[in-house]
Amino acid sequence: MSEFAVRGGLVYDGTSAPPARADVWVRDKKIMAVEPGAGGSGIPEMDAAGCVVTPGFVDMHRHCDAAPLRDPDFGHTELAQGITSALTGNCGLSPVPLDANRHKDFYEYLEPVVGKIPAHACYNSYESYVHTLEQAALPLHLGFFAGIGAVRCAVKGFDPGPFAARELERAAALVDAAMDAGACGASLGMMYRPECHTSLSEYDALLRPVALRGGLLCAHIRGEGDSLVESVREVIGIARRAGVRLNISHFKATGIHNWRDKIFRAIECIETARAQGQEVTADFYPYDGGSTTLLSLLPPALAERPPQFFAGPAGAARLREELYRSHPGWDNMVASIGWERILISSAESEAYARARGATCVRAARRLGCGDPADLMAEMLAQRNGSIGIIVLSMDWEDVRAVARLPYTALISDALYGGGQSPHPRLYGAFPKMLRRLVREEGTLSFEQAIHKMTAMPAGRARLRGRGILQPGAAADILIFRPEAFTDTATYAAPKQRAVGMRQVYVDGHMALLNGELCEARAGSVLLREH
Repeated sequence: MSEFAVRGGLVYDGTSAPPARADVWVRDKKIMAVEPGAGGSGIPEMDAAGCVVTPGFVDMHRHCDAAPLRDPDFGHTELAQGITSALTGNCGLSPVPLDANRHKDFYEYLEPVVGKIPAHACYNSYESYVHTLEQAALPLHLGFFAGIGAVRCAVKGFDPGPFAARELERAAALVDAAMDAGACGASLGMMYRPECHTSLSEYDALLRPVALRGGLLCAHIRGEGDSLVESVREVIGIARRAGVRLNISHFKATGIHNWRDKIFRAIECIETARAQGQEVTADFYPYDGGSTTLLSLLPPALAERPPQFFAGPAGAARLREELYRSHPGWDNMVASIGWERILISSAESEAYARARGATCVRAARRLGCGDPADLMAEMLAQRNGSIGIIVLSMDWEDVRAVARLPYTALISDALYGGGQSPHPRLYGAFPKMLRRLVREEGTLSFEQAIHKMTAMPAGRARLRGRGILQPGAAADILIFRPEAFTDTATYAAPKQRAVGMRQVYVDGHMALLNGELCEARAGSVLLREH
């Protein structure tokens, strides 16, 4: 239908204003009016009595870079939890702008995060990536960031050395090309190889095109545990020198001895910068466990060692030695939370099938390794660390404190390489926000939560007409009963879609009805507002 009205619902427009009983009139993909009786009579009507009507949710941090070209069911999991727009290229980790023939090792490195890169995908430039997505039948809207780690790899691979002058020019030109192609900004992955070797002065040059185009810098900071405060200060300084708007990704404090302390000291750093006029924001997901790769556990002294280094007893012994001591300036997750709070989430090799979903302690026992560090050494040698893990590293009270901040948006940080045991946030981050933080705990009002899921992230990424129900905006619309809309995915049983979403419209086309996908594929590539 090119024209219809949603009648009788309680409308939350995304601005955090109190709800109002109103009708939403849609014509030619746009919202024409939001008011009682909007659209008049004689046009098709959708009955929303007893339901809330909200903008489609905007997930500005989702690692679905390759999923639309690989997974025929892509969109079902996203639309079931109300996501109508998502941004890729986060944490500095992206397949773009890489050539599969030259960067096979980086594609393998990315696999636990984005999944397998389809052989037919064309990711060797931002222009080709946009074109490839435009040719796909997208069930929801997708935008992207330029991942600085991927840019660095495109220019100099995993080489830890500094950029030569010509290399830095080429890398900055790639970021400029991303902004030309419509990127919403750039993303950092400061704890990941090869980006972790980038100097502050190199960041100045790499981020100049982002600042000149008014883009957003989304940063996975260097450390989220013992070094959280210093890492927040570092990235605030990087953004200040570059003159770029900053958003700190998945803002949290990890490590048991940091709980209910470090997060508040980091908040003070952010609010000091904001008081001085710097635009600094953050986002979060509503879980006390994070998801990353096995390689993130590797101590700095061993980060550049080849996989075969860990194959023998000497390599395993060296790994144990490094894991079980402190490393100033580096967050040792094994020391800060223990192996029993680290789960194996993805392991494509059947040799490790019995490890999936188990803690590292239990997995080591199942596979006949006396020490979890020995299992890690084996996995590094056999799979080059291409293993996904879940780290139960956070305190729920810290999560609530971050959620209450007026400048934090909700994200999923969903990883698409999780195999049979992904993080449940892939399936349920958005409904869990409403269930736990709104209905069960009252941490946020419903309108505050909707704002953090719609207009706030859309405005931050400068996605014109998204995340809001107002005349002239895009007709991305959700209809659901709040008490029925909920997450079902857990750490023990993560592959469970959200339930209770009644209707989802993408650009005015019905994309989901009562939890089932519709034939419409009305998604588009979202380009930054110039």
